[in-house]
Amino acid sequence: MSVSLRQKPIKGGKEQSLYLDFYPAIKNPQTGKFTRREFLSIYIQSKPVTAAEKGLVKEKKAKAAAMKGLRELQIINEKFDFIDKSRFKMCFLDYFYDLAKTKGNKWIMVYFHFDKFTNGKCSFGDLTTDLCQKFREYLLSSNQLKNKDLKLSQNSASAYFRTFRAVLKKAYQDKYLSSYVCNAN
Repeated sequence: MSVSLRQKPIKGGKEQSLYLDFYPAIKNPQTGKFTRREFLSIYIQSKPVTAAEKGLVKEKKAKAAAMKGLRELQIINEKFDFIDKSRFKMCFLDYFYDLAKTKGNKWIMVYFHFDKFTNGKCSFGDLTTDLCQKFREYLLSSNQLKNKDLKLSQNSASAYFRTFRAVLKKAYQDKYLSSYVCNAN
C-alpha cells in the first residue's frame, strides 16, 4: 500500500490542488466505496514569485505531507487490526444515520430519539457505558416523537434500546469503538 502526495492544475493553471493518491485503491469508511484519490482542499500557486508566496506554498505542502502521514498511519492500523484513535473524533450520529437509512423505519426512529437525547452532538469518543444507561432511562421515560402527548410503551422502549445496542455492536465490529460500550441490560 502506498500513499503519494500529488498536485493537479486548476483554474487555468494559476493554482494547483493537492491530493493524496492511494495504490491500490482504499475503501472510504463513510461511503464504503473504493477510491484512489482524496482531495485535501489545499490549493497552492503554480508559480509563486515573492518570498511570502513561496513561504505559503511551502507551509501548505508541509500540512499536506502531515495529512499524508496520518492517512498512512490509518492504513497501517487497519491492516494490522489496531484501533485508529482518530475515529473516536468522528461523528457517531452520521454513522448511525447512514446505517439506519439502510435498515428501516424503526432504526430511523431510534436515531431520532438518540439525536434528541444528545442534542445533535455525539462523537464515537463520547460513547460510554454510562451514556448508554442514560439513553435507556431516557427511552423508558420519553414521549413518542409522532404523538408528543403519549409516552413510549415499555415494549417500544425495549425494542428501541435493542436496536441501539445493535448499532453499537456494528460500530465495534467496524473498529470505530475500542470496546463494546453497551453492556447494559
